[in-house]
Amino acid sequence: MKQFIPHSIDSEESFESAMLGDVRAGFPSPAEDVREKLDLIKLLVKHKASTFFFRVSGVSMVDAALDEGDIIIVDRAIAPYNNCKAVCFIDGEYTVKRVEMGAGRVRLMPANESNSAYTPIEVTPDNDFIIWGVVTYTIKKM
Repeated sequence: MKQFIPHSIDSEESFESAMLGDVRAGFPSPAEDVREKLDLIKLLVKHKASTFFFRVSGVSMVDAALDEGDIIIVDRAIAPYNNCKAVCFIDGEYTVKRVEMGAGRVRLMPANESNSAYTPIEVTPDNDFIIWGVVTYTIKKM
């Protein structure tokens, strides 16, 4: 397994680009000459000091729109909630899964119906376990 090294956002880092305006996904309309600055960090990152980027490795979450090579944005300041997608640390390894919480138990749920090798992970008191951070965005290459 590759070493798990997140990249945090420095308070001075920013990425700005020109945003040309809205684009319709329905009936085409004439293009408008609307331009504004688009700062991706301001748009995608709420808590700079606790936000990290990871590249997805593996295919256990493809049915949850997390594909191999995608970049996920993970915020450690957001409290985990039932059915959130989160980066979890369990028994010495990191994984991204949907977190099912309730009735005094936690299960890490994969999302790949075509591969039966990926089964839910029942978290027990014997596991070394934390929910490391909540996934807030996915960046995909098309």
